[in-house]
Amino acid sequence: MGQRDEDMAARIGALVEAEIAGFDASSRAGAMTLQDFQARRVKRHRAVTVNFSGGITQTCWTVCRSDGCYSVLYVPRAACFALCVDSDFGPLDIGVHGRALDCFASV
Repeated sequence: MGQRDEDMAARIGALVEAEIAGFDASSRAGAMTLQDFQARRVKRHRAVTVNFSGGITQTCWTVCRSDGCYSVLYVPRAACFALCVDSDFGPLDIGVHGRALDCFASV
């Protein structure tokens, strides 16, 4: 992993940690969401090509492992997280963007 990749991975980790620190897990649903998110969170972020509408592809970064259908990735160009669906061609952006935990909780 090059220095730029390490810098990006550190940035993503810091963003996710800040979200977790500010996440309201006081309700049962919030606690379960956070627990499920933590269980699927990757230990090492890696670059992956994501397919967007219109045939556009971008290099994004893994945040949560796929559950067999969905995964959460970081989109550097948009400086946000995205919910993607698994496809035969790799992750496919489905238009759900924002904070990592919000994307994760939307399914």
